[in-house]
Amino acid sequence: MTNKIYILEDDDNIRELVIYALNSSGFEAQGFAESKALFAALETKELPRLVLLDIMLPEQDGLEVLKILRSSSKFKSLPIIMLTAKSNEYDKIKGLDAGADDYITKPFGVMELISRINAVLRRAVSSGGSTLPEKLFCGTVAIDHSKRAVFVGDEVVALTFKEYELLYYLLVNKNMVLSRDKIMETIWGYDFEGESRTVDMHIKALRKKLLEAGECIKTVRNVGYKISE
Repeated sequence: MTNKIYILEDDDNIRELVIYALNSSGFEAQGFAESKALFAALETKELPRLVLLDIMLPEQDGLEVLKILRSSSKFKSLPIIMLTAKSNEYDKIKGLDAGADDYITKPFGVMELISRINAVLRRAVSSGGSTLPEKLFCGTVAIDHSKRAVFVGDEVVALTFKEYELLYYLLVNKNMVLSRDKIMETIWGYDFEGESRTVDMHIKALRKKLLEAGECIKTVRNVGYKISE
């Protein structure tokens, strides 16, 4: 397996510092100042183990790059960590909901960066080794995991990356009560301030998009959620 990590960062000083830290920690780091150079490398070379993606870029912001990567079957499972100077909760949720595996706010320490990278890589290996069902149902709600498609009856329901992951996780554990902490750990992978609101907000969005079928998502008071008919 490759040990390469790509970093898309337009600030030369930050990019070189991160490359040096990664190389010193046993990774093979390659940096890019523009998104087009990153896309070219991803298309022509072996996929890296992980991508570090800055949000504030001059031509195409990191969230746009993230959405492009997550819309491709080739890159949808590629571990991605966002790097940004933005620190409020809404910006974190935006990045995570678009499909980022983690989110690091600048300025960050080198040891924290390496630790978070290793945590995301461990989760990627763990999830990749499991066999999960391709088709799941609850009442009129159905998921075809091979196509990442969600249906209510015959109607396709458009979900964000994290909304889909959340619904799939609930359906895999149908009739089981899942705490907010467990949901947060599994779907977002790490804790940040306001985590309960993050889970609750995504549950609310799911129920709204599923319309009447959203009633299958039950609130378990003071604990979390479960999905059941």
